Amino acid sequence: MHPVINVAVRAAREAGRIINRASLDLDLLRVSEKSANDFVTEVDRASEQAIIDILLKAFPQHGVLGEETGTSHGRADAEYRWIIDPLDGTTNFIHGLPVYAVSIALEHRGVLQHGVVYDPSRDELFTASRGAGAFLDNRRLRVSRRTRIEDSLIGTGFPFRRGDDLEQYLEMFRKFSQRCVGLRRPGAAALDLAYVAAGRYDGFFEVGLQPWDVAAGALLVSEAGGMVGDFNGESEFLDKGEVIAANPRVYAQMVGMLKAYAGRAHGANPAPAA
Repeated sequence: MHPVINVAVRAAREAGRIINRASLDLDLLRVSEKSANDFVTEVDRASEQAIIDILLKAFPQHGVLGEETGTSHGRADAEYRWIIDPLDGTTNFIHGLPVYAVSIALEHRGVLQHGVVYDPSRDELFTASRGAGAFLDNRRLRVSRRTRIEDSLIGTGFPFRRGDDLEQYLEMFRKFSQRCVGLRRPGAAALDLAYVAAGRYDGFFEVGLQPWDVAAGALLVSEAGGMVGDFNGESEFLDKGEVIAANPRVYAQMVGMLKAYAGRAHGANPAPAA
């Protein structure tokens, strides 16, 4: 395992310990709303701070983009930038539904280099380094081999914020529900992408996503032999707020189904201010 990944794994596991401890007594949890249906807890904040402390101790010259703290930590002009979601699936966590994860990625001049997605409930650790493959614990991951959307299980995410275009999403939902084997919406995009990499899903699509939701998971998919892009099938998806991820054959079919919606969906919100 690459030395940089080792540090990221240590940070993810520390965050996982914080999350698991808090999950034992959710009644004591302090929750606030960043916006309608978009929650943050003291666990999100403590988890992000623990991750940042570990990463910047090892790499003090690096920059950071965190869901809760934006770019207020690390060097703003750094060539290397960590992209962190300390608890993807906060709404699930608040309700005691064990579908959430820690997501940590490192990019160099805008190109993803390393990624970690850690599911503390199941103790599943997904890792990837550019050019070195994707792994679940020590097992090499490959995307599924299904070739037709009609045989595929597809993951997605429902709109939940004010301003999201529900009617447009329902059009997309209808298209897929009429063609694929099934649609699933667990509520944590980082895990959804990890599951595409592991072949548990054949494909995934969602709109309204942020860079920290998809950075690590996208590298997992590409290193597992899959493809990731926006609804036009182009690679500049990180800041577009829309993503498709799948094995190559299913990916092409999904782009055909979704390109009419490219750029029309609710895009990514600006990152939090420093």
